[in-house]
Amino acid sequence: MFFGDTMLEIINKISWAIATIFLVFSGFYFTFKLKGVQFRFKRMLKSLLKKDEKSVIKPYQTLMMVLAGRIGVGSIAGVALAIYLGGIGSIFWMWIIAFIGAANSFAETVLGILYKEKDEKNIYKGGPSYYIKKGLNNKKLGAIYACLVIFSYVGGFLSIQSNTITKSINQIIDISPIIVGIIISICTSFIIFGGIKRIANTASKIVPFMTIGYVLIAIYICIINIDIIPDIFINIIKDAFNFKSFFSGFLGTMVIGIQRGIFSNEAGLGTGAIASSTVATEDASSQGYLQMIGVYITTMLICTSTAIIILTSPYQNLVLNDVNGIEITQFSFTHHLGNVGNYLVFISIILFSFTTILTGYYDGEASLKYFFKDVKKRYLLYLKIATIIILFMGCMISSETLWSFVDILVALEAIINIYALIMLRKDVIEVGKT
Repeated sequence: MFFGDTMLEIINKISWAIATIFLVFSGFYFTFKLKGVQFRFKRMLKSLLKKDEKSVIKPYQTLMMVLAGRIGVGSIAGVALAIYLGGIGSIFWMWIIAFIGAANSFAETVLGILYKEKDEKNIYKGGPSYYIKKGLNNKKLGAIYACLVIFSYVGGFLSIQSNTITKSINQIIDISPIIVGIIISICTSFIIFGGIKRIANTASKIVPFMTIGYVLIAIYICIINIDIIPDIFINIIKDAFNFKSFFSGFLGTMVIGIQRGIFSNEAGLGTGAIASSTVATEDASSQGYLQMIGVYITTMLICTSTAIIILTSPYQNLVLNDVNGIEITQFSFTHHLGNVGNYLVFISIILFSFTTILTGYYDGEASLKYFFKDVKKRYLLYLKIATIIILFMGCMISSETLWSFVDILVALEAIINIYALIMLRKDVIEVGKT
């Protein structure tokens, strides 16, 4: 399994093997203890429609912010990469981890609400670093998690977004990555220098539009390929349980599916709890139900849409180097829709990546605030400048190196967060009873 791998790839596989065990165990544990909390769809709908006049950031806006972070290149390029590396059976395991992981999403959101704090602008801040510090009384571990978020999201995750935008643009027009980097940096600067309110407002306007638009495209492609859709779903399930080659077949497919699924919906990583902690509400249960909706929208709607678009095309004919994943999706769009498809996937990438950049930056800002009771403006300025530089540099870095680097950091976040969820399980179970 490891022969021929680079050291980075070996570390990636080991860290994700551990993270997968943690995430699956925790998901099953909270599913059992909370009596299938992730299947209470009526409660989720009620939470979505619930109003909260006290919050500067509304519950609906936090859902849009979390969705903005989740529905990024992981839902487009990441799904394509899962199919490329793990086969079509990886899609099945993405579905499974969505249902298992939703229970983790509920747990981390509840803890985020219970242990949140106010910042210098009287806006709430929270997430794993805070419930690790206050709930487990472990400031050092909280600091490690905060650093991981800063490095993985601001340092790596955002680079992947700009890298994907660049590759998508180059499929349409030959343009220098430097120019692309400058444009992305300017657009991002305008939003992040406006603070959390502007980020939340931008996300709440863009996310519903881009989600509905993308799903409608997938539905159209389903209709024009309706005769092969049943076979696609049958083959996904068959490939998911291919035991002929256990390590390179079944096990590889399952781990890659789980890995890319978690990377997309972020359930169990704890980052969703960072945005959801900004609301003033003390109703942790309601916010937990609300955030589970985000997991299902990301995986069952957006990721499945991407999978259908790819699997109804002759994507196997592609010969690729330094794979990002977007090349496969772009090819599939063009196959179905001609030149129009090229532009549609480009627009999707711009919207998906840009909203992820905004939320990823905020996760970094909230993590930076963990280290300071009243963070000085110049520190936030440094973070914003670093974000702009990283976005610019991301346009010119190797895709494979970026994915491996970020995957390792995300796995470490998952391990720390799940450890905290299990240690604070009594708080979660108490709230889950209401």
